[in-house]
Amino acid sequence: MQSTELVGAATKTMNDALQSALGESWDVPSGDVTWSCRDTAAHVADDLFSYASQVLAQPADGYLPIEVVVDKDATNRQLMDAVVMCGALLQNAVVLTPSSSRGWHPNGTSDPHGFAAMGAVEVLVHTYDIAQGLGFEWRPPTDLSRAVLDRLFPDAPEGAPGDVLLYCCGRAPLGPLPRKTSWAWDSSVRAEGADH
Repeated sequence: MQSTELVGAATKTMNDALQSALGESWDVPSGDVTWSCRDTAAHVADDLFSYASQVLAQPADGYLPIEVVVDKDATNRQLMDAVVMCGALLQNAVVLTPSSSRGWHPNGTSDPHGFAAMGAVEVLVHTYDIAQGLGFEWRPPTDLSRAVLDRLFPDAPEGAPGDVLLYCCGRAPLGPLPRKTSWAWDSSVRAEGADH
């Protein structure tokens, strides 16, 4: 999957996955994270907006001092609309910005394609968290998982891509491998001709 399509596909997947739960309370805990489902979705919107900002502004040493704030009276539907809109901002930033551009990230200064992959990971993993909090089973799709694993987790173990992504992000064990208690992706830009 092209990185220019990655974020839009991820937010569509999240939107589709959570449609049936829009009428429920999202004030319940979101899986094992410390936020509610509502706060987790707001976090996703903020990450996507922040990554778009990094792609466009190309700061060398930190995040821009701006963030997304969701109105406390927003409905779940409006919150999902905000996530999709912030995803579109990131996707458009990736399309419009030269691939030679670089922006700071604590896990490695990255290019637009790396920020697209980071945004997709945030969407996919937190969709899993929200689904857990709302009491239904959901797994990241294979094609999206494979794309982000290839870009951000070059040392990922073998296995079904959705399960490997959840393992790499500390959400679940993978076969005999115990659940990770700490994890990070590598968002740095690898040299031309590198193995990953």
